[in-house]
Amino acid sequence: MKTISLEQEINPWEAQAARFDLAAQKLNLDEGLWKVLRYPNRELIVHIPVMMDNGHLEVFTGFRVQHSIARGPSKGGIRYSPDVTLDEVRALASWMTWKCAVVNIPFGGAKGGVICDPHKMSMGELERMTRRYTAELVEFIGPEKDVPAPDVNTNEQTMAWIMDTYSMHMRQTVTAVVTGKPLNIGGSRGRREATGRGIMIVCDEAIKKLRLNRESTRVIIQGFGNVGSNAAKLMAEAGYKIIGIAEVDGGLYNKNGIDLEALWNFREREGTIHGFPGAEAYDPAELLVTDCEILIPAATENQITSRNADRVKCKILAEGANGPTTATADDILGDKKVFVIPDILCNAGGVTTSYFEWVQDRQGYFWKEAVVNEQLEHIMIGAFEDVVRYAETHGVNNRIAAYMLAIDRVAYTIRQRGIYA
Repeated sequence: MKTISLEQEINPWEAQAARFDLAAQKLNLDEGLWKVLRYPNRELIVHIPVMMDNGHLEVFTGFRVQHSIARGPSKGGIRYSPDVTLDEVRALASWMTWKCAVVNIPFGGAKGGVICDPHKMSMGELERMTRRYTAELVEFIGPEKDVPAPDVNTNEQTMAWIMDTYSMHMRQTVTAVVTGKPLNIGGSRGRREATGRGIMIVCDEAIKKLRLNRESTRVIIQGFGNVGSNAAKLMAEAGYKIIGIAEVDGGLYNKNGIDLEALWNFREREGTIHGFPGAEAYDPAELLVTDCEILIPAATENQITSRNADRVKCKILAEGANGPTTATADDILGDKKVFVIPDILCNAGGVTTSYFEWVQDRQGYFWKEAVVNEQLEHIMIGAFEDVVRYAETHGVNNRIAAYMLAIDRVAYTIRQRGIYA
């Protein structure tokens, strides 16, 4: 195997391309389709002037990448972060294409981002930046074109601003332009918990396969944002033993299990998990390599790399985040026989329920939460079974199986549609 630098290993576009190429090769994908699917349809870079609170004019750079519209409108989050890059947004857009295809919903992939530090900006500044970013993209997004959603450092409020700005330009209220909105303006019940719930559903399927049970299954979760905290809470309620929570600036560990309800209330009160009396403080990097049955990286990309993969002690790696494991680490985990539930399957509960939100907005009819959760479970279990069957049939690991299944579905659609020339 060729040696690559850590910088190459953790470049999300390179990581995505390495998996795509391997899966495409195993599928014997026609060279032309290979080229079509390897690159995005459209990449937009916008420069956004924003009047800051101090009267000073600042210009922010924003991106929107639409990877594929073969199976329907493109779909994907918008992140606000100082280290957003075009390569990262490209990689995340293509991951969204594969994710939507794995769970077989009629979307392609897109992603957006603005280079900024939202923690240093006021609500007014964030609102002005969001609205101007939306205005710059107004011709390229829409319910039939490209449907944004929340991602890192964006939330229901951000989506409300985008929806309002788009609606003002269209001169009519268009709720279906974004998903992840507040409930009273067209959001879906169950959307906030959906990614965490989807993780629990696939973990349930994985422990059945490995003949484990919930009560004796110890779980460590990295990241206590929307995804990690909801996965932790739902899994604890279902009987799993959550023994570790890792955050950027510190972790918690209790070998007998952390009382998640108490932790949740503590965080609501204190605004942090640190200092929680029901667990000991722990080094977050060490938690990733602490003994457990299920490890859920639910923070950011590149957490399991060639530097720590050989020390990972879990039986099941459930990827709550996008791209938490590098391609080099995949090989090491394969040798260790770790059962990986890849990100494009594991965290697809969010986009699946976003799909339900889009459907409800377009119908103008909203479902009960029980219906949302039941439909989510049906789709996630079906996708898990499809991926595992594909892996066993083709003699590949779960990640490559998920990519092969997704690429096969998108390529099949492109062949059917033909190329417009």
